[in-house]
Amino acid sequence: MQNEVLARVEPSALLRWIGLSVIATLGVLLLWMGVAGAQVDAIWRVVLVALGFLSLVLGVRMHAATAVGLVLTRDGLRDGNGVVLADADEIEGIERGAFAFKPSKGFVLVLKKAKPRAWMPGLWWRWGRRVGVGGVTPGHQTKAMAEAIQTLLSDRA
Repeated sequence: MQNEVLARVEPSALLRWIGLSVIATLGVLLLWMGVAGAQVDAIWRVVLVALGFLSLVLGVRMHAATAVGLVLTRDGLRDGNGVVLADADEIEGIERGAFAFKPSKGFVLVLKKAKPRAWMPGLWWRWGRRVGVGGVTPGHQTKAMAEAIQTLLSDRA
């Protein structure tokens, strides 16, 4: 059965709210420093306000991105909104070692060919041939998903 769910990763509510709180606090502090801060040149005020605004926008994006989880089927890896991160036949390998460049408590998929860049803060990113999964996700769920992907790869080989 192709649509059978092999593994599922749902963002941790606690980690999600900690991450959102940190980003929102940073944004508010930067805005406050830019507007009511000490005697600073006008250019630095503009930079601080712009960075504060960007931080708040990032928080909104992270809130939307972490509202859904990830689902692994035999067809591939998708998020809860149906966005395809990687089709099963595109996956060349998986990196999840201690020294791999990967998200926190996550793993990286190596694809056979590059795909367009995409980023859902706190949940996944895709850059060229690499797809990183993790961030505000529980480690035991991402580990189970990585093992399921490894099993799919070994069955295919």
